[in-house]
Parts: sequence; C-alpha cells; structure tokens
Amino acid sequence: MIVRSISDIEGTDRDVHSASGTWRSKRVILAKENVGFSLHETVLYAGTETSMWYAHHVEAVFCVEGEAELTNDETGEKHFIVPGTMYLLDGHEKHTLRPRTDFRALCVFNPALTGREDHDDDGVYPLLTEAS
Repeated sequence: MIVRSISDIEGTDRDVHSASGTWRSKRVILAKENVGFSLHETVLYAGTETSMWYAHHVEAVFCVEGEAELTNDETGEKHFIVPGTMYLLDGHEKHTLRPRTDFRALCVFNPALTGREDHDDDGVYPLLTEAS
C-alpha cells in the first residue's frame, strides 16, 4: 500500500516545473510504482498557452479547479473546461490548453511516466522507461 500526500511531493524530484514555465506537475504515482499508470496533480498557469501531443501516451484529465479553453488542433474544435469536466486524449490528439485562471487538474497517463518528462518542441513527452 502506498499513502502519499501532495505536501510530501513539494520540493522533491516529483515536483516538476516545465521548461516553458507554463505548468507545474506534482507526480504522485510514477512508473517505478509498477502499477501500469501514473497520476499527477498539474497546474497550468492563467494566461499561458501550452500545445501538447502525447504521441506515446494516453492521458485522462479531470479539472478540479479553474477554467480553460481546450482546442483540438487537428479539427479546430474548442471546449470550455471547468471543474468537474474530464477530457480523454484517446486518439493521441494534438491539442492546446489556454487557462483563463490557474487550472488545476488530476491527470492519469498510460504508459506511466517516469517523472523526468517535459514537452519537446512538438509538445511530445518522450517515451522513457525507468532504465532510460
């Protein structure tokens, strides 16, 4: 059994700040826990824009605080995301999130992240393993 609080993660190597400065992710469950997924509490900052493409991962995002506009960059379709809304990137969609306020979400990734990932120039997380 694992019991872990967000305060346990703050200031550790599980508390990841993006190189772009647009988000902070507290990585609660990682690949090293060997449960088949990872779980993160992520905050994207108001007034920023983050373009992403999880070419190697499926991500589910559940908004718990804040508001953001989500754009499917492949279709142009836009969605307004508010607390209680979930979106699932089950087709590896290229997408952009534009938070209107600080946007806090719980995110689940499969395959699990190692905790070292950050978006590359294409918005992709590399497919890392614990050994890489």
